[in-house]
Amino acid sequence: MRSACPSAWPAAASRTVRASSATAGPPPLPGRGPSPPVPPPGDAFLFEELLTEAQPSLRITVATTLAEALAALRADIQCVIVDLSLPDAQDLDALHQMRRHAPSTAVLVLTGLADAHVGVEAVAAGAQDYLVKQDVDGALLTRAISYAIERKRADETERQLVEARALSQENARLERGLLPVPILHDRSLGHHTRYRPGRYRALLGGDFHDTVETADGTVHAVIGDVSGHGADEASLGVRLRMAWRTLVLAGHTAPRLLSTLDAVLRHERWSEEIFTTVCMATIAPDRRSARLHRAGHPRPLFFGPDGVDPVPDEPRGPALGLFPDADWPALDLELGDSWGLMLYTDGLIEGHAGDLGDYLDLAGLVELARPAHAAGRRGEALVDGLIAEAERLNGDVLADDLAVLLLTRGAGR
Repeated sequence: MRSACPSAWPAAASRTVRASSATAGPPPLPGRGPSPPVPPPGDAFLFEELLTEAQPSLRITVATTLAEALAALRADIQCVIVDLSLPDAQDLDALHQMRRHAPSTAVLVLTGLADAHVGVEAVAAGAQDYLVKQDVDGALLTRAISYAIERKRADETERQLVEARALSQENARLERGLLPVPILHDRSLGHHTRYRPGRYRALLGGDFHDTVETADGTVHAVIGDVSGHGADEASLGVRLRMAWRTLVLAGHTAPRLLSTLDAVLRHERWSEEIFTTVCMATIAPDRRSARLHRAGHPRPLFFGPDGVDPVPDEPRGPALGLFPDADWPALDLELGDSWGLMLYTDGLIEGHAGDLGDYLDLAGLVELARPAHAAGRRGEALVDGLIAEAERLNGDVLADDLAVLLLTRGAGR
């Protein structure tokens, strides 16, 4: 066998193996069936000569049997020309074995004039193209090899695209399954949420929220924000949310619940720099009072008969994961008969507030919420309107993860 490397060939087409077969062989031995034909050099030399004339710098490896061709395969070979009448292969077996041993290599098959239909079958079975031996000249052969290599590249790109699309769809199904489904039976409460990750084409971010109504009628709500952005933070957010739900259903309440959640974070995080802000609201069964616990989280907004105000800043505690012996004191709120309590992550207030470059912050959010609430916006319309206004002031969509949870009771909820 001989091999050569072209200079004028396409950059990825470095080597070609030519597996050739003979059309005749020695007479059979007495008492035995016909011997496998021993290929004469005619076909191989003819095609080697055609390629050499058309591409003098092309390196060619010639094999007279399929076994020789398979043994000669190397990673840098970009195209294999397979004669379908090889002595040690039948029908399309040579093609199948070549594709199995060199799945990334282009395959060009050769057929006889009477077997052109077999070439069509070979293309259907995975070959990039076929040629009829009697019609081949140097220009046609080199062009067919070049086309076969490009088709193989296109096929490989399409395969990778299909695999990537399937993986993306599977990831989307997985992420959808990890989004929270509230456990809330009290129909007197309005429950409105919005969730949007900052990661492109993702369904989950580092923010999380959940709502659980326990058997005694108490409604527990949580919203949290894992520091950082990315898939790792999204995974940690899911684990913390599921841990919170489990603890609530097991009867744990703050501050013990927050201490346990802090321990979960410390065991699950990959760096001591990772922390998580959390705000928990516990709505009493009569729905007229609430207890809040804030761990470094932005202040919720309270919507009442007198307008919109943030809840008091104190008492509060530090974010989870910062101090091993932290304390998270409670803030008690009187809600009344008609109210709304909006928990959110800082993605809503960290956008710009116009051309001056200032951030929206809590004061800007209150300025947006008051006229919206006074104009009669409630529930989803209120939440969507606040997000839309924040984006308008920012001049674009908000880049950070964003989560909003609004609980309401009373008229216009």
